[in-house]
Amino acid sequence: MTPDALVDLCLSLPQAIETFPFGEETSVFKTSGNGKIFALAVLASEPLTVSLKCDPEESRALRQEFALWITPGYHLNRKHWITIVLDGHVPAELVEQLLRDSHALVRPRVPRAKPQ
Repeated sequence: MTPDALVDLCLSLPQAIETFPFGEETSVFKTSGNGKIFALAVLASEPLTVSLKCDPEESRALRQEFALWITPGYHLNRKHWITIVLDGHVPAELVEQLLRDSHALVRPRVPRAKPQ
């Protein structure tokens, strides 16, 4: 996955915005509705990596299956975040699904209509 493809995918999600609270080199993707972060990436890094929010049980399984390419979140809560090396070892479809899952964990909930 290229840096441009990562940005495009992140920004294609509902209410997603890109911010730079840690400086121009670190892209932080969050939802505009509540400001919660779902992805962080240093787009100029080699290899490209992305940190995503992840269910703790799924995180453990992923880290076992892809031990060299999926690690506990770098400088983040290691229970709830993972860092993925985007060099082709982790299938692109899985990365995309994990990104969507991360977004789903933080996106604002739409209130249900009250029965009349």
